[in-house]
Amino acid sequence: MTQPSRRDLANAIRFLAVDAVQKANSGHPGMPMGMADIAEVLWNDFLRHNPANPKWFNRDRFILSNGHGSMLQYACLHLSGYALPMEQLKNFRQLHSMTPGHPECKDTPGVETTTGPLGQGFANAVGFALAEKLLAKQFNRPEFDIVDHMTWVFMGDGCMMEGISHEAASLAGTLALGKLIAFWDNNHISIDGHTQGWFTDDTPARFEAYGWHVIRDVDGLDAASVREAILHAQNETQKPTLICCRTIIGFGAPDKQDSAAAHGSPLGADEIAKARANLHWPYGPFEIPPEIYDGWRAVNTGRVREDAWNELFDRYAKQYPELAAELVRRSHGELPEDFAAAADAYIAKTQLAGPEVASRKASQMALDAYGPHLPELIGGSADLAESNLTMWKGSVNVCDPNAVGNYIHYGVREFGMTAVSTGLALHGGFLPYDATFLVFSDYARNGVRMSALNPAHSIHVYTHDSIGLGEDGPTHQPVEHAASLRHIPNLDVWRPCDAVESAVAWKHAIEHRQGPSALIFTRQKLAHQQRTSQQLADIARGGYVLTDPGEAQFDVILIATGSEVELARQSAIALAGKGVKARVVSMPCTEAFDRQPLEWREGVLPGWCRKRVAIEAGVSDYWRKYVGLDGAVIGIDTFGASAPAEVLFPYFGFTVDKIVEAALGLR
Repeated sequence: MTQPSRRDLANAIRFLAVDAVQKANSGHPGMPMGMADIAEVLWNDFLRHNPANPKWFNRDRFILSNGHGSMLQYACLHLSGYALPMEQLKNFRQLHSMTPGHPECKDTPGVETTTGPLGQGFANAVGFALAEKLLAKQFNRPEFDIVDHMTWVFMGDGCMMEGISHEAASLAGTLALGKLIAFWDNNHISIDGHTQGWFTDDTPARFEAYGWHVIRDVDGLDAASVREAILHAQNETQKPTLICCRTIIGFGAPDKQDSAAAHGSPLGADEIAKARANLHWPYGPFEIPPEIYDGWRAVNTGRVREDAWNELFDRYAKQYPELAAELVRRSHGELPEDFAAAADAYIAKTQLAGPEVASRKASQMALDAYGPHLPELIGGSADLAESNLTMWKGSVNVCDPNAVGNYIHYGVREFGMTAVSTGLALHGGFLPYDATFLVFSDYARNGVRMSALNPAHSIHVYTHDSIGLGEDGPTHQPVEHAASLRHIPNLDVWRPCDAVESAVAWKHAIEHRQGPSALIFTRQKLAHQQRTSQQLADIARGGYVLTDPGEAQFDVILIATGSEVELARQSAIALAGKGVKARVVSMPCTEAFDRQPLEWREGVLPGWCRKRVAIEAGVSDYWRKYVGLDGAVIGIDTFGASAPAEVLFPYFGFTVDKIVEAALGLR
């Protein structure tokens, strides 16, 4: 072979995928076989990237929303020259490999976001494209298109069926994301078989209704047709584009193509041999001839592209030094030098001022204080800005044609909002927050989970945190939600007890780059808690002693969060009147507390004191890890009720008398 054809180049993807799945005895060969020609054209003719520097800032972003076909992406990365050696492809789906079953951005160079739950990669891509558009608007200048790249996303029939695709596509059309191009792998097959029994939407018409540019009926197995469609898509700069590609799942495998048998299991040795003969691929497993590598390698062109951009950026930096320095800082995820000091000053001021406000209002006050120091801050709410109080004094709609926006009106799209926020964070240059009622975190939950799995530096704001929201009743009163969020690994969940803890929670979430945070706020006003300067510093540890009886020994520990901290403090006073010495521990973030050294945790919750009562207006079982089976929990293990908050709290047992009774009943 001297000059490989485009089909030869695409077949390299097909058979790397087939061989890896066969060796692992696990995986999804069908999608890579069906989309290989599309991927080959995109990666070799259009994708602007540098395999030698996967984090080049102005690279195009490629996202595999149908992430079960991960071997397609791994094959493209390997063939084009990323640091993903053949041994890693042979180690597909094995422990600690760089080629896990679904793409994970922390494991594999060139993977932009962790995908697999269908539709979420597509929603992430909307966030990536929005980030590019907003950064270009802020930083580009005449003759200096410093921010200028595309977002490409592959998606399958399953992505299209998932509700999140509707949310994300609708928002993308409204935001006119002209540099977002999606490829729909329209093969009419899902796990259960041919989809005409459960998926008969007019998908192109749906996307046109959302405001997308739609290119219909593209032969996804013909390189020339795919190339023409992409050129057509790039000519449309005011709308996102959907390229509808008709493909055949498992293309080339004569007995299994166009059937569910090609979707999620190895083809088998006999079928692979037939596919090799059928597609004229005479090479053995994992064998790629030099001519194929030569046709794929993108290292040299990638280096030339990045060098050209670096030269442009150098000239830009000379003419606009402040803008250049700001873009570098933000692209590296570094906070402004003055932020920490400004935040600490605000926290100290808030402690002195002692405002008694709802923590959702305290959250807005913190945004007003921190926002001017954080040009990278971008937020939004799922049609609840007036209730979540997520708009601050510097908020500007991202759709404002005359200003650089930093606020997104997401509409009632909790799941899509959360995944878009993850995309904004992973793109770089932004610190996003999203918001809704805590009870609707259920709608967003898998998006929250994926933000933690990536991990993404994003902030999830949830208000109306308990039965305290009152009259809207049990449909809107979260009882299991705080505990449920705390069970997500790598997610810090804060439920502050007053304006001071709220300000600390925001500061921690902004500075915590190891993963996302969830901030949970009340609708009702909260009492201000008195603290020493040491206690003020201790809030960031997640759990600390708020009040002590003034002696080394005490009889009982009361642990509380949020609005129940004041109830715990009042109960300690009542217990003192009965001769019982009680320590009150405020625990706004159990994750931060659990990361503290043993000596700190032992100092707050000493092992010798087994008499413990936890108090939180939510499900009780979570708190057994702190009070043990011999302790008591004042919680709520039923749904709530429709009534004013001042009626509901005593009705469900959140009273001083009940807490005192529980404490006195401990043995």
